Amino acid sequence: MTAPGYGVEHLPYGIYARPGEPPRAGVRYGEHVLDLAAALADDVFAAPALNPFLARGRTAWRETRERLQELLTGPGAAREHLVPLGEVRLCLPFEVADYVDFYCSLEHATNAGLIFRPGQEPLPPNWRRLPVGYHGRAGTVVVSGTPVIRPHGQRGADDFGPSERLDFEAEVGFVVGAPSPMGGPAGAFEEHVFGVTLVNDWSARDVQAWETVPLGPFLGKSFATSVSPWVTPLDALSAARVPGREQSPEPLPYLRRTAPWGLDLALEIRLNGETVSRPPFRGMYWTPDQMLAHLTVNGASLRTGDLFAGGTVSGPEHGQRGSMLELSWNGAEPVKLPGGETRAFLHDGDVVTISATAPGPDGTVIALGEVSGTVRPAG
Repeated sequence: MTAPGYGVEHLPYGIYARPGEPPRAGVRYGEHVLDLAAALADDVFAAPALNPFLARGRTAWRETRERLQELLTGPGAAREHLVPLGEVRLCLPFEVADYVDFYCSLEHATNAGLIFRPGQEPLPPNWRRLPVGYHGRAGTVVVSGTPVIRPHGQRGADDFGPSERLDFEAEVGFVVGAPSPMGGPAGAFEEHVFGVTLVNDWSARDVQAWETVPLGPFLGKSFATSVSPWVTPLDALSAARVPGREQSPEPLPYLRRTAPWGLDLALEIRLNGETVSRPPFRGMYWTPDQMLAHLTVNGASLRTGDLFAGGTVSGPEHGQRGSMLELSWNGAEPVKLPGGETRAFLHDGDVVTISATAPGPDGTVIALGEVSGTVRPAG
């Protein structure tokens, strides 16, 4: 019996290491990891990152997935290469080439505008016409379980010190496999994007507020971004695809959807083990295919290992907000936790865990690999 959400219909990819051995690629199957290099007799999976496999492209991704499903459901010897999860260390699944973060939730963008610009139009004039985004820092993308040290920064004029408004952002990330050349837009979304991973874009709100004008987020975001150790292939999410939200005004031609790439992902955020929010990704205003189109329309190239995320996922209800900024309304309405504690923003020692599920084929459920991090005191 496999763990719910991790059956043969899923098979997310990751990198693992057994004690005393170098990291290598595997897929999760229940409470085990399948050693891909051994099961498939393919040295590309002996690498310490998924990038060499990702670079092979869509045909190889699909053929490999089909072969794994055959091996795990047939009488072959693949099960001899299953390693219990409890015996391995999970590593960053791919070497991150570039990291781009978007701002694609209408509810999150509206809430942030109401908080920071009360009495004004919450959305800037460009928001409904393009997926707003910024370039992050690839070198501080870390795997789930890595402690997050409270960052220092400028919190205002002549005010420097540890962030007092540390926050999480529940996001969904997209991992690029096949690259594209400079000078032209990328091709179809599914030809370039290999899969999906959960993301926590940790944010120092006081640092971010002071530095954002005029060029946007910088040190308030770049200190750490956590990702799941598992990447779910797009092919595992075929039953979760939805058309995407209606858009007005109609986007420019390069942003018009040609396929349903909205995803019905139900996120859950737990703070110290208690659920504080359940954001719905299917309600995002801009869908990931539109993000990719905008990312490359100016001729910017894609590289194997690029990661782009859709920004904080928030829904219309209070219990669907994807950050403490919104849940506590910038500290004005602290969140009540069981046991009597309250939180406006994160305390040292707090543990934030983001998980998600999606519909799978024939009524099954896909459980995306969760991403978790513990806040440590400033150094």
